[in-house]
Amino acid sequence: MKRPAVLLLFACATACSVGPDYHKPEMLTAEGYEGAKIGARGAPISVPVATQADLSQWWTMLADPELQSLIDRALKSNLDLLTAASRVREARQQEVIAGAKGLPQLSASGTGVKFNSNTSLASSLGGGASAAAAASSSATSSGTNINLYSVGFDATWEIDVFGGVRRGVEAAKASTEAAEWQVHDGQVTLTAEIAADYLILRATQARLAILRAEAKSQADTLGLINARRTAGFVTELDVNQQQTLLASSNAQIPGQVAQIRLMQHALAVLLAEQPEAMAQELDVAAPLPAAPPQLPVGLPSDLLRRRPDVRAAERQLAAATAQEGVAIAELYPKFDLIGALSFTGSMLGTLISPANFGQVGIGSIMWPIFKGGQIRANIRAKEEEEKQAYYAYQKAVLVAVKDVEDALVRYTTEQQRLLSLQQAVAFGQSSATIALQQYNAGLVTYVNVLSAQTSLFTAQDQLAQSRQTLMTDLASLYKALGGGWS
Repeated sequence: MKRPAVLLLFACATACSVGPDYHKPEMLTAEGYEGAKIGARGAPISVPVATQADLSQWWTMLADPELQSLIDRALKSNLDLLTAASRVREARQQEVIAGAKGLPQLSASGTGVKFNSNTSLASSLGGGASAAAAASSSATSSGTNINLYSVGFDATWEIDVFGGVRRGVEAAKASTEAAEWQVHDGQVTLTAEIAADYLILRATQARLAILRAEAKSQADTLGLINARRTAGFVTELDVNQQQTLLASSNAQIPGQVAQIRLMQHALAVLLAEQPEAMAQELDVAAPLPAAPPQLPVGLPSDLLRRRPDVRAAERQLAAATAQEGVAIAELYPKFDLIGALSFTGSMLGTLISPANFGQVGIGSIMWPIFKGGQIRANIRAKEEEEKQAYYAYQKAVLVAVKDVEDALVRYTTEQQRLLSLQQAVAFGQSSATIALQQYNAGLVTYVNVLSAQTSLFTAQDQLAQSRQTLMTDLASLYKALGGGWS
């Protein structure tokens, strides 16, 4: 082959790649979040603002050392994250496999043959004097002994003229990047799940404390009523009503204790620990963290950069586009270069010598002519896979915006509910105090006290639940914004 032809072949092998070139699709998003426009009555607890911020460790804004410790440990030991990291390492090896198809393949081989026969080789072949002369020098009239040794190297190289191998490498690399983004998505999910479980734990401990305090207050009130009954001021009915209220409060305590245990178990498993491993660490109650004064939610367009699941979907689209090029390359001829070097002889000691050296070089071309429509059907299938990946990317963007909008609506409206419940607790405390004073003065019946105490306890419990909901909504919002990875 002349030198210009060699250069032309090399240029094609390094520059020509059939199939579509990938271009990241443009996705239109809204200018802002509608959920951020819902304001709370009075002074809101925290206000969503359309500014960007580093959300890689959003939980630090809650200023809770225990939560920080739990998340730090989980990011190192969580089994789902370790599995996702293993998938990344697997994908990187697939890159090596895909790239190796475009490199020369070299192999070594060795052969040793020893042939012994009691019958003359020449006689068995039916030959005459010429056949006997061609037999090994070790052959005799009564038998044949032949030794043959060979060692050599074989090399093959499929020249990637039309870029099928390069498209395969491109697809493998995009798949690796998608796997890496899935690791980050796992981190986002994990941090939000740990925060939600931890916040539920602390809120349940607060509800349990309220319940026990209420039960103690009801027991104290029962003592006062018993004293009034003994003095003849009230009847047994008042005593029974108070005992019913106290028993009802005590009946709710085991359920709260069970919920605390369940959250401890959930947190332990997220840290790859035995379910009971966190009980001692988390048994001591601690206050629910406070929400930050501002929530930097940014703009919907920021989600294309910040949400790992969106980034993973985009990389999967890139991989699907490259796989279409791999399929198209099957329409074109394949060029192979084959070379072999060998030493062959009957004496092992003198095998490596110029007299035993042999070489061969082969160039081949293979061009599929008819395969029953298999190649073009595969191309059309890959085109459909690319469309599916594009639709999945579009959906990932839409779902990301929806997640943030939903979380904002839940969070901002829960602030309104919490402010109303705070007022209800304040009025309930005042009403319970007044009702008990009037009852002791004989101005009202015990029904008034009972109603006031029940209303107060209900408002206190609802307020504790609202604080829990608000904080878990906050964790969901940070998850929706893509916070939790760096």
